[in-house]
Amino acid sequence: MDDTIKIVVAEDHIIVRDGIKALIGAEPRFAIVGEAQNGFEAIQLAGKLKPDLILMDLTMPRMNGMESIEEIKSASPNTKILILTVHKIEEYVYACLQAGADGYLLKKSSCEELMNAIHHVLSGEPYLDPGISDTIIAGYLKRKPGASEKSRRSTLTKREREVLKLIAEGYKNEEIAKYLFISASTVETHRDNLMKKLDLHNIAALTAYAIDQGLICR
Repeated sequence: MDDTIKIVVAEDHIIVRDGIKALIGAEPRFAIVGEAQNGFEAIQLAGKLKPDLILMDLTMPRMNGMESIEEIKSASPNTKILILTVHKIEEYVYACLQAGADGYLLKKSSCEELMNAIHHVLSGEPYLDPGISDTIIAGYLKRKPGASEKSRRSTLTKREREVLKLIAEGYKNEEIAKYLFISASTVETHRDNLMKKLDLHNIAALTAYAIDQGLICR
């Protein structure tokens, strides 16, 4: 069975793109199947190639990375997106996570950190650069829940709160299923319901919300 990981690199600076390709080329299972110079090309390649992962810059011509995330997920829902950028701005991180990005890494990171981030998102785990994760959590903790927030929280069932807590603690669907004596597909359903009710779109956002609500200790 072919276990090659198909990767698309979306980066408008050729020298940076070549550097990423050289690094990834050292991993036997990784194969660069496409290159994009802007967000529009990244969307087209996602639909055509259905890659396992897109490594994507944010600031690119024609259509930037942030604008492209939702359309890439629509064109290829199973494709993981790892943002690789110089931008540490909190609003950028929030926007990317809300749009559906699976990871966010700063370009000043080491090669080891990049490979670690890639393996995290490919395994279905969210990844935030250690240099910004504290900022993101602090930002959520500063937000005081208003009436609408309390209303959304009150719609969660006891089981959904249990699943949310375990997701935020880093457990995978199969582990949660065993712990709660339910099926993995039921866990998946609870997770989808949580995202819909809370208007949060990935595991990183659910985790930050759980911290905000005091369901887990930081």
